[in-house]
Amino acid sequence: MTINLKENERLDELQRNGYQIIQNPEKFCFGMDAVLLSGFAKAKKGDKTLDLGTGTGIIPILMEAKTKAAHLTGLEIQEESADMARRSVALNGLERKIEIVQGDIREAGTLFGAASFDVVTCNPPYMTGGHGLMNPNTPKAIARHEILCTLEDVIEQTAKLLRPGGNFFMVHRPFRLAEIMVLLCQYKLEPKRMQLVYPFADKEPNMVLIEANRGGKRRMTVERPLIVYEKPGVYMPEIHEIYGY
Repeated sequence: MTINLKENERLDELQRNGYQIIQNPEKFCFGMDAVLLSGFAKAKKGDKTLDLGTGTGIIPILMEAKTKAAHLTGLEIQEESADMARRSVALNGLERKIEIVQGDIREAGTLFGAASFDVVTCNPPYMTGGHGLMNPNTPKAIARHEILCTLEDVIEQTAKLLRPGGNFFMVHRPFRLAEIMVLLCQYKLEPKRMQLVYPFADKEPNMVLIEANRGGKRRMTVERPLIVYEKPGVYMPEIHEIYGY
């Protein structure tokens, strides 16, 4: 299928099923955190999944390639990003499997209804306050800073959206780990699995992947660390496997 690209847009290969994604570097492009989340998240055959703040649709598209989920929905508040996501879905012929909805995370429970999904994923804005914030109206700022939604908004809506026993998968920054755990427990999303991501073996972790279960029992597994680089510019084998090359 031919898709007309708009100004400053480009097509990027996803190394999965021949899929491609439309992105605009002037606005925002997905990063490694989204790819790692798509590898960490799990969906069983027949599951309905929702990605909160889907951006250009990277996580639903990758999860369609990696899992047997029956249907995947992406929710995105920014019109330009939602438009790129829809065109990427069409480009890959996935209109029957993936739906992109433009809307506000804070209203997700109303948009979709309670207990509507088996799996919820999210790569939320990491930064609070105005630290490093130049222009609060730019797509990059909205993606990186808690301008249009907070961590609590994400977790509160996820608790509404998940069916009992459903799973939530999120990538975030380790410096907010205590806050994340408190909020998950507050909203009855029991932390079940965690993995820290290190850029190099001798550096501090810069990402954390978390799985929580709605109404689950108290027991969490901490998986072995995920190391990104063997040496500068050279990925570890596990990263190659997640990316698909």
